[in-house]
Amino acid sequence: MEGRTQGFAAHARTPEDIEGMRVAGKLAAEVLDYIAPYVKPGVTTGYLDKLCHDYMVEVQKTVPAPLNYAPPGHRPYPKSVCTSVNHQVCHGVPGDKVLRHGDIVNIDVTVIKDGWHGDTSRMFYAGEPSVQAKRLCEITYEAMWKGIDVVHPGATLGDIGHAVQRFAEDNGYSVVREFCGHGIGRRFHEEPQILHYGRPGQGPKLVQGMTFTVEPMINAGKRDIRQLSDGWTIVTADHSLSAQWEHTVLVTAAGYEILTVSPGMPAPPAFVARREQHPA
Repeated sequence: MEGRTQGFAAHARTPEDIEGMRVAGKLAAEVLDYIAPYVKPGVTTGYLDKLCHDYMVEVQKTVPAPLNYAPPGHRPYPKSVCTSVNHQVCHGVPGDKVLRHGDIVNIDVTVIKDGWHGDTSRMFYAGEPSVQAKRLCEITYEAMWKGIDVVHPGATLGDIGHAVQRFAEDNGYSVVREFCGHGIGRRFHEEPQILHYGRPGQGPKLVQGMTFTVEPMINAGKRDIRQLSDGWTIVTADHSLSAQWEHTVLVTAAGYEILTVSPGMPAPPAFVARREQHPA
């Protein structure tokens, strides 16, 4: 889940802190594994939210971070996950909306475990999507990984944004600029902000131990967006489809480690140079 950041503490991680982040990240990803079979035509987004809430609270013993989350200028978020369907870009509020055959939906999960936050999202299909919708989801997934794959100590935030933007735009899509990734740890949203556009070599340099999200929002049409009257849901201004994927990433000595891992997570694209893997 995107939001305003507070305080640049993203690089001050001890080994114990990092292990706490691994646990939280794994649990967040496992919520997405759990909910996957339930995403199908005929179910409501509110039902998906209830299933996720109950799984987090009753099974995992985690806290749903979005529930009642209220950054400055926002009313409290009323649900435990975000469900953004079709032209909804992010922060879609679950409710009575019934998924139809061919819909695409982003489910964004953030859990709190022992004070640490794990944040991740995936795209799901309700039935068989159109060729255009499926391609958007696939390109967005690759765009996220283009950004992640440049992560290493000494790289810059601009390197991440440039990698995402170039790939998305080269494939005919646009990048939402009003929302971004963020540092994460004991607070839901910390510095730095991880823009999904930019110039290589610009911005602060990455430091070993930083933890942050990479979560590009890619539109099939223009990048312009607007907010709905619920105060949270963001949609494309031209009603074109939008997609988003998200991982929480740790900067390691050799490159990066994905913290939001689970048995059901999609495999990285073939181009990914996996510099370091946390041993099982």
